[in-house]
Amino acid sequence: MQILVADDHKLVRDGLKPFLNELSPGADILDAATLDEAVAIAGQADKIGLVLLDLMMPGMDGLKGLGVLKAKLPNVPVVIVSGYSTRDHVMAAVQAGAAGFIPKTVSGAAMVNALRLVLSGETYLPSATFFEEASTMQPLPPIMRSGTPPPFDKLSKREAEILALLVEGRTNKEIAIVLELQEITIKVHLRNVYRKIGAANRAQAVRIALQSGWDIPVRPPAAAAT
Repeated sequence: MQILVADDHKLVRDGLKPFLNELSPGADILDAATLDEAVAIAGQADKIGLVLLDLMMPGMDGLKGLGVLKAKLPNVPVVIVSGYSTRDHVMAAVQAGAAGFIPKTVSGAAMVNALRLVLSGETYLPSATFFEEASTMQPLPPIMRSGTPPPFDKLSKREAEILALLVEGRTNKEIAIVLELQEITIKVHLRNVYRKIGAANRAQAVRIALQSGWDIPVRPPAAAAT
């Protein structure tokens, strides 16, 4: 698969490559520093399966650039990766055809999980988007109107911490180290998490958390005892 990364900062483009190779090992990463370059590449490459697009790079003119690129690649998911992630920015981008909106402040592991969600055919939005009051932008995308979010409020503080680390892409062993717990304890907590949010496994739990826009808790520097 070819992945087009369109951002005017080379440091950002280079920084994304290791995570995109984790997403799709052996992927051909294509670079563009302007909208014109991105459009030219889109017209020449024939295996592009994903586009990461910066809203603020030269030539974009707000969301008009997104429309231009979508016209070139109508069946390819285009994900906005931006330092600006207010609700209005996010909702306008999705309504203009973006398959997701990833703030540049997220961790690499969380970005990979978000992109996996997009490649599965879903839409990814930052968690805070789902819980803010509706603005003048209507109607909301289908993902916003699909029903009541899973009951994350039923999770204990420890279960919420573990699910947050799961969303970051951590293994059970890594979670156990971070929280200073036994790995078997993590497995027990995860079973409870799956039951409470209606997930069959860890991949589905991550998908539910991302798709539902769960407001991921910030983990304190030192984890509390169980």
